[in-house]
Amino acid sequence: MVRKPFHAVTLALLTSASAMAMAANDGQARVSELLGSDPEYRETWSSVVKKEERLPDWVINLSGASEQMNAVTEDGDKYLVGPLCETQDTCINKRLIVAFSLDKEHAYAMLVEVPAGLPADKSPTRHADYRFLGKPDEGMQGLLKEQLKKDPNWY
Repeated sequence: MVRKPFHAVTLALLTSASAMAMAANDGQARVSELLGSDPEYRETWSSVVKKEERLPDWVINLSGASEQMNAVTEDGDKYLVGPLCETQDTCINKRLIVAFSLDKEHAYAMLVEVPAGLPADKSPTRHADYRFLGKPDEGMQGLLKEQLKKDPNWY
């Protein structure tokens, strides 16, 4: 008889823990979670960065601060697109906009670096260096730039 109340309490605790976990997971992918979530993402991203030189570790590993990704269509193909920053505090200076095709076969990115210490009255757009990864065509480059422009702190 002691077992039944114990099982009921255990079941109640597991159910509430499961509900909290589901509430914490908003169902949206984040760039920083992709490589650990699916080997296909990891394989595709590895093929993008393996021939690149002098990339920071946070770009190679897609680690850092990220927001939810969005589904976007470019030239009839669908992509999961989102930003990644080295850290939340350095996001204006170092960020990556990443696009993965929904079939996980292709990945593209735009690394954006702005000199540290740029005065607030200077436009980051005019002082940024842009580096494209994955050999995106003009349409994809435009899509990546449009994603960057959606940031209210980017002008």
